[in-house]
Amino acid sequence: MSKYRAAVQQMLEENKELFDEFKPIHDAYVLNPQANQAKYNAIGSTVMDVIRDYERKLCAKMGAGQYSKFSMNLSEKFMEEIKGIYSKIMFIGVE
Repeated sequence: MSKYRAAVQQMLEENKELFDEFKPIHDAYVLNPQANQAKYNAIGSTVMDVIRDYERKLCAKMGAGQYSKFSMNLSEKFMEEIKGIYSKIMFIGVE
């Protein structure tokens, strides 16, 4: 398993309660964004903080020097993996 997939799995396992709470809200947002925007943003901000923390941990050692481009690609792959699970994750905070 690649590092970014392992990081996503670890994130989901270590924050199971949060992501279990987020999943139905995300699914409701997909069906009716306007009616669920406020609740989606409220819990979504916490979810994004967790995601950014794990992304930072994953890419921390590669951010400078010769591996900086690899770090950017790794970050993109990490986020694409999350988007595969939560398709509207990037709509958190959008009005």
